[in-house]
Amino acid sequence: MKLLEFTDKGIYCSAGDFYIDPWQPVKRAVITHAHADHARYGNQYYLCEHATVPLLKLRLGSDIKVQGVAYHETVIINGVTLSLIPAGHMIGSAQIKVDYGGEVWVASGDYKLENDGLSVPFEPVKCHSFITESTFGLPIYRWQPQEQIFSDIFQWISNNKLDGKASVLLAYSLGKAQRLLFQLKDKVDRFLVHGAIAIPHETLLSQGWLLPPVERITPETPKEDFKNAVIIAPPSAEDHVWLRRMQPYSLGICSGWMQVRGNMRRRNADAGFVLSDHADWNGLLKAVKETSAAQVFVTHGFSSVFARYLTENGILASAVSTDYGDEEIISNPEP
Repeated sequence: MKLLEFTDKGIYCSAGDFYIDPWQPVKRAVITHAHADHARYGNQYYLCEHATVPLLKLRLGSDIKVQGVAYHETVIINGVTLSLIPAGHMIGSAQIKVDYGGEVWVASGDYKLENDGLSVPFEPVKCHSFITESTFGLPIYRWQPQEQIFSDIFQWISNNKLDGKASVLLAYSLGKAQRLLFQLKDKVDRFLVHGAIAIPHETLLSQGWLLPPVERITPETPKEDFKNAVIIAPPSAEDHVWLRRMQPYSLGICSGWMQVRGNMRRRNADAGFVLSDHADWNGLLKAVKETSAAQVFVTHGFSSVFARYLTENGILASAVSTDYGDEEIISNPEP
């Protein structure tokens, strides 16, 4: 029997009787991070890293039963030892280490290896079996250092100001938006944000995260406030009437998908910044290698391609079907 199994409800540990990031309601759910495809409503009990607790309550309701634990703290459930290891994906994100009878499995959730300065950096874990994402599991996806990316973003903002345009940056409302704000806070004096970004931002500020103040855009926001402004909005705002008030503006999309130039053209963006909170091809390979896992299970993304590559290079790997996805695709918050 496998320590972790892939079922129609999610990744299940029968020995401990709990699920990791289940996509159907279960009694006991261990959550890797607060994105909607990994943390869903309807579970009886939730377990997650401390920083994820307020984000889960914000998304799922303040009345959910949730226990927060620190990174590396051990929790024993029915004789199975659990610990949460930093994943570096976003604030509070964790890999789930499961240890039972001398066998160790790690379910990574989503992760990136580059330290963004805000979330706790990714830590590799030695294990017998590793469950990895493969959102960007193709060789074409190789990220530049974030210092270069943010330098390019700030130069774009400066050029827009010279042209008398607002700079509208599209980024996931939870995770990517905070990364942008954190990295630009010493270069930009004022941020205007969409409501879908303002709400989790207020929650994180209340928890002590060192993020800059933002101004929420409302129907009463004067049009003159948008002139030369830096505006951050979720991807769902791209084709929405909400954006018309910001004219004239230049539109920039922050996403790993911008690695493929055609994606920027198809989305009518003025600029595409290859900024991702997921590991690139090299990062995925490094993470897998550092686990020394004898077998690897590859989930959402280019799972078949990545699993085949691992197998051809001496690592037993197989693709598995899950309900996980990409935050940019599944999130659709209203303005």
